[in-house]
Amino acid sequence: MALHSPCPSPSPSPPPPPSWPQRLYRPLGFAKGYNLALFIIFAGALMGFSLSRLPYLDYRGTFCGASLAHPALHTLPGECYYFLRGSTGVGMLLHLATVLPAGVLVCFQFVPRIRHRWLLVHRVNGYVILLLSLVSTAGAFMNLRTSFGGGPEAQMYIGVVGALFLLALGISYVNIKRLQIEQHRAWMLRAWFYACSIITLRIILSLGIPVLSRQGDFYTARPCAQIDTMFPSKEAMLLSYPGCAAFYETGDGGLYVMVHANRYGNAAEVSAAAGMLFGASGWLALTLHAIGIEVYLRLTPVEHERLRNVSYQRQVEAGMRNPGRAGLTADRVGDSTNWVPSSAK
Repeated sequence: MALHSPCPSPSPSPPPPPSWPQRLYRPLGFAKGYNLALFIIFAGALMGFSLSRLPYLDYRGTFCGASLAHPALHTLPGECYYFLRGSTGVGMLLHLATVLPAGVLVCFQFVPRIRHRWLLVHRVNGYVILLLSLVSTAGAFMNLRTSFGGGPEAQMYIGVVGALFLLALGISYVNIKRLQIEQHRAWMLRAWFYACSIITLRIILSLGIPVLSRQGDFYTARPCAQIDTMFPSKEAMLLSYPGCAAFYETGDGGLYVMVHANRYGNAAEVSAAAGMLFGASGWLALTLHAIGIEVYLRLTPVEHERLRNVSYQRQVEAGMRNPGRAGLTADRVGDSTNWVPSSAK
């Protein structure tokens, strides 16, 4: 009986060539096209915002103008009355000098190719960003009392967003030191989503100020000393605010007058309108960002699970106790069911 040789197995067909969208996002290390789209939207907004404000580092020139007698070029009218004096001025300068570089550098932290191919660059850049972030938050807290009028709602927003930013950075740092990579990713994303609410705040503010102004019945108190920096002469100021006459007679910096919040009025009224809406706009922006990042994290469970398995392997290799949950995970600090690695399922 003749023996027949088995039929040769067909050679595997070559993989199809990448589509044109894949040619865009695969070189950067993104697995899906929507990852690149989200990166362009959010990291691009942060990068553009930070780069556009790098000229502010010319603090007394571009940012605050040549002197108090001239209106600020890139701040609200009257804001540099505080930003050019005392601890408030030091705080704002520290904030700008650190948060703007941090905003540029952090965008590279979310590029997968850099994390995978140049891990040392990712780590060093991360430590630089962490240091810059700590200093910038401290600077923001130093001018908390006076920024945008210094109202309670504005102070509360700046304080809360700064505290959330630092808390998220701290939890992210603890997790990466424990090799809990998926939690490091989640908390680092949270930190910068909270911080970037300041960008959305400006959009809300620009839309809300005309609405507030058209209602026509909002007023706020402003010090005469600050209002004085917004007018070209004493006479022009007193024409609008005669109640400030005593300021010129006594030099009392604690004298206040009521200012109409009006986008279409004089410089003091424009400043008042922005100051009144700053806190409310900040809270709305922070709420949107806090909800948005939680939605995103829950829509990417596959990446979360993949990184947790990577964390498990690295924790086993490092000889850590409780591999897979050596960091701050829900099954370690809460009542979640213990996580099981894919290799044990």
